[in-house]
Amino acid sequence: MKHLFLISLCLSIASSSLAQGNGLKQQYGQFRQQAGDRYAEFRVEANRRYAEFMKHAWQTFTASSAIPRPKDETVPPVVMPKEEHRVPLRESSPVPIRDIVEPPVLTPQPLPLVPIREVPVTEEEKSVAFRFYGTDVKVRFDDDCRFRLSGLSNDVLSSAWEKMAGEAYDNLLRDCLELRVRMELSDWAYLSLLQTMAEACMGNGDEAVMLTAYVYCQSGYRMRLGRTDGRLVLLYGSNHTIYSRPFFDIGGTRYYPTDDNVRRMEVCDVAFPKEQSLSLQMRRQPKLAREETPVRKLQSERYPEIKAEVSVNKNLNDFYDSYPASETDRNVMTRWAVYANVPMDEEVARMLYTPLREQLAGLDKKEAAERLLNFVQTAFVYEYDEKVWGHDRAFFAEETLHYPYCDCEDRSILFSRLVRDLLGLDVVLVYYPGHLATAVCFPGETVAGDYIELSGCRFTVCDPTYIGAGVGRTMSGMDNQAARVILLDR
Repeated sequence: MKHLFLISLCLSIASSSLAQGNGLKQQYGQFRQQAGDRYAEFRVEANRRYAEFMKHAWQTFTASSAIPRPKDETVPPVVMPKEEHRVPLRESSPVPIRDIVEPPVLTPQPLPLVPIREVPVTEEEKSVAFRFYGTDVKVRFDDDCRFRLSGLSNDVLSSAWEKMAGEAYDNLLRDCLELRVRMELSDWAYLSLLQTMAEACMGNGDEAVMLTAYVYCQSGYRMRLGRTDGRLVLLYGSNHTIYSRPFFDIGGTRYYPTDDNVRRMEVCDVAFPKEQSLSLQMRRQPKLAREETPVRKLQSERYPEIKAEVSVNKNLNDFYDSYPASETDRNVMTRWAVYANVPMDEEVARMLYTPLREQLAGLDKKEAAERLLNFVQTAFVYEYDEKVWGHDRAFFAEETLHYPYCDCEDRSILFSRLVRDLLGLDVVLVYYPGHLATAVCFPGETVAGDYIELSGCRFTVCDPTYIGAGVGRTMSGMDNQAARVILLDR
């Protein structure tokens, strides 16, 4: 009887707990629904207030002159005399570094003010298809979402914002945010996608600018609307100094117009809650459809067994061509890190790294680095950016593999990528006035030659532009006492 009583008691408790659990689950579901409703109401109210402010908060601003791209001294490449190859490297003393540039902090991408809900529809939703750097993309966009601006008055723009803030545009916004994640779009890539999307949906006019501004704002980004000469202009806020583009200083933030020709305009200076500035840092390339370029054969002169055939993605290179040159923290030394820290495209890495790994197999780290260094020194043709492009232009690694000419910064960025990916070694960029090289840490090895010391680690100089020179040799005319170091991600 005692056992039956205990069993009965346990069943009673379990039944009571289950009922209580179901009740709590139901309460939690109600709480989530209410919280979601409050979130939605918060966003609705934020947009209502924003639209209301648009009727009044316009001021005239004058653009600040564009900051030109830095122009360094012209330091030509140097070919190491063959007789010097036989001169043994001396054991040098560590070089004190007066300026170390830390890796830029990568902040999380902005998020909408509140989660954007999927809006159920009774009929099949229509979509708009477009191409983004050769990649087929589509978003949900119904005919009812199209609008026309009867002018650019405060009231017209305010009414348009209120219309877009309705549920009809939420699925479009969700699709854009989903594309940002799925295609691994940086902030710059996302803004470019939104501009392409808006033109596909609304045509090439003020309506497309308005739609871009709305989706960009609702995605969590800092933006302002401006008008000048009877047209609408989007301004995006950024903490980066973007070269060769005029900007508007509004409340201590630099806003760059999507139209570089604007010099004076009326701007609606209204902040949306939790807005975040556009970052030009990028840790991965966007996922774009592949369009292969012609195969290029690359081979080391001193080590002819070190060779590869590569083809790059034209769509990705076209995107890289659009990427703005910039610096962070008002420090000109930061301008190369974004290029060097972006990993190699997976397909390009497969074509390039597979044969190189086989060719380097069995070598110690120093010997492998010697071969990679000569590969970068001799497989590519040197030419000045000013002659080829008309201005300084750093390359992402794939661009150096594609274009027929490159300079010291391009070679150093590529070499740093090869050493980190193939050998797993830490690399830093070393800046001399007018010249960029690298230095590599060989842990557990004492490598002869010139080196710098950072946090107890010995980084041996490797110069991809000192043609024919091996690991540990500084290019003639370079003063390691005046060098600056740019730290890179592994």
